[in-house]
Amino acid sequence: MLILISIVIFGALQLTPGNPLTYQIPPELLSSSTFDLEAYEKAMGLDAPVYVQYFRWIWNILRGELGYSLVSGAPIVNMLRTRLPATMELALCGILISSVFGICLGILAAIKQNTLLDYGCTALSVLAISIPEFFMGIIGITIFSLKLGWLPATGIGTPAHYVLPTGGRLVYGDNSFGTRLAHLILPAVVMGLALTGALMRHTRGSLLDVLTRDYIKTARSKGLSERKVYLKHAFRNALIPVTVLLCFRIPGLVGGSVVIESVFGWPGMGGMLLDAISGKDYPVVMITAMIIAFVTLIASFLADLFTTLLDPRVDIER
Repeated sequence: MLILISIVIFGALQLTPGNPLTYQIPPELLSSSTFDLEAYEKAMGLDAPVYVQYFRWIWNILRGELGYSLVSGAPIVNMLRTRLPATMELALCGILISSVFGICLGILAAIKQNTLLDYGCTALSVLAISIPEFFMGIIGITIFSLKLGWLPATGIGTPAHYVLPTGGRLVYGDNSFGTRLAHLILPAVVMGLALTGALMRHTRGSLLDVLTRDYIKTARSKGLSERKVYLKHAFRNALIPVTVLLCFRIPGLVGGSVVIESVFGWPGMGGMLLDAISGKDYPVVMITAMIIAFVTLIASFLADLFTTLLDPRVDIER
């Protein structure tokens, strides 16, 4: 699957118009008679046929050499070393927030069906799904950063007097746990709210569907308390579709956080991928796409694993 995905993405990038050198080299240098563009393309390995470039790239990956950015010249390993932990930190916090609030509110809405609490949770979920993430981010910055001054608006830490780019890494003057947590709260909450609405709706619908099953009626007829019916019999089976949804949202949070990172100035994978695509930085786009594809395959495996653990009808040996 990874090889097939890499072939598709590499071929699609080759079909896009333009040349990465036109983004990297100043226009006055390109128009100069002393500048040899063909020699520069040969030095960068861009003069070889497409299949040669692809196999050369695959061979370097197998040897652990991720290559260099065509635009900045920085090693891609250094770029990922800085960007990937920031994105994973933001994504995990967003998943944690959405899991706690989405599942809990979904359970309450299902237990208190057709009550004021159920209607309120349903309205909140519709709002969370409908409002775009960038709009929620702007509202959050306006209220909690500009008006109240409780939380910082952008960045991952307090910058030093100057910001030093060292291989794609940003140096901050204050990057302590408290400062980093303060910068993380707003983007993580905004990212979690978008998933909370969908997760709450799925949890409510799945639990209501399970509560109509025959084994729930049998458990109640045996005289079991409602607490045992919900926790022991209904909740476990209702979590199966919710877990699948949660697992398959992980790749989107890792690679699709461009909007959140742009609004809050968060130095993660989303911004790096956007800059690489606009600059036709093929090595960076390929590595980032392969990481997202790998995370997607891992999420698929986790969804199958959790389904096996939660559903007693599934035999893991088969």
